[in-house]
Amino acid sequence: MFVVVAVTGGIAAYKVVHLVRRLVRDGHDVHVVPTVDALRFVGLPTWEAISRHPVTTSVHDDVARVRHVALGQAADLVIVAPATANTLAKMTAGLADDLLGTTLLATTAPVVVAPAMHAEMWRHPATQHNIATLRERGVVVVGPDDGELTGGDSGPGRMSEPEVILAGALAAVGARPRDLVGLRVVVSAGGTREPIDPVRYIGNRSSGRQGIAVAAAAADRGADVVLVAAHIEDTVLAEASARANVRIVRVETAAELGAAVGVEADRADVIVMAAAVADYRVAEVSSHKRTKEAARGGAITLGLVENDDILAGLVRDRREGQTIVGFAAETPVDGETLLERGRRKAVRKGADLLAVNEVGWTKGFESTENEVVLLDGSGSVVGDVRGAKRVVGDALWDAVVGIRGGG
Repeated sequence: MFVVVAVTGGIAAYKVVHLVRRLVRDGHDVHVVPTVDALRFVGLPTWEAISRHPVTTSVHDDVARVRHVALGQAADLVIVAPATANTLAKMTAGLADDLLGTTLLATTAPVVVAPAMHAEMWRHPATQHNIATLRERGVVVVGPDDGELTGGDSGPGRMSEPEVILAGALAAVGARPRDLVGLRVVVSAGGTREPIDPVRYIGNRSSGRQGIAVAAAAADRGADVVLVAAHIEDTVLAEASARANVRIVRVETAAELGAAVGVEADRADVIVMAAAVADYRVAEVSSHKRTKEAARGGAITLGLVENDDILAGLVRDRREGQTIVGFAAETPVDGETLLERGRRKAVRKGADLLAVNEVGWTKGFESTENEVVLLDGSGSVVGDVRGAKRVVGDALWDAVVGIRGGG
């Protein structure tokens, strides 16, 4: 496959070296088109060595081949990474003042962009308008992630990891496996919130990224997906919502999530419960904000009641041929304890597949990466994967396909 990788002037350019290397290693013919600013971050010799092709920023080089349009015409795929706010604006306006701009205007190939910028720039209405316009034109947007940014800032704007960009790019050209075509899939994602009063709630730190990655991977592999989303930011949700074969149902509480999944379960071939569902809810929800004045002795006591086990109910009521996948978040002292707890839960829950992962202050929740052990219904290990959450999502579907007899 003839792949053009356009690199723009952002610090995340160093990560794109790994993306180009992976594409070349997989046998693709990769041509790098950097902007002048991009070469301030990663030099031209590096791009030529990694891509194995000459690299230029100028429309005046190789004029005999009309290089400024030839690259776009020849491309089977164009990836723009990192895609700065300036580049996204120029793409939206159709500006062609350099080799990157002319290449983008000359191509009819799928275009994938991986935005990277500070959070304020990403949230700016102009950038959001540009992203919406590009999506309407068929451009595939991968990311950005929410995490640590240059200068010690944090928030949405971090470029997705190379393997995630690669997965999105291959899906855009239909190079991903289409082994879920014809299947109806339900995925739950995010963290439920149980109200205490109109102001406060009991919740958890789940960002929903892993469930979103699972839903996006299923959609890219051809499934019709219903995503039951509990409290997921729009910037995170966008990875799935941009796909035409994903329908989103928003929920708040564990009870609402259970009801929504239950409605969709009757027609589902596969159900993946990736959401972090509250085990307990408040017994008596106050209709007014609980105040300090009403507290006795400066303390408030909350009575909690156990929520229904949604996964167990799905397993109990499942129809023939339906595959059910659960997630188990644990805080073990070591890997052996994690596996032991996971095996007990896999047997107790009765799901066809259980994805067990360690969570903590810096692991699992609110992270762009994950480490998961996949167990079958008997507790046997059928997979062990670590990396970006999209990588984990694809590994999960590989295991599901194997369980269903497709691999």
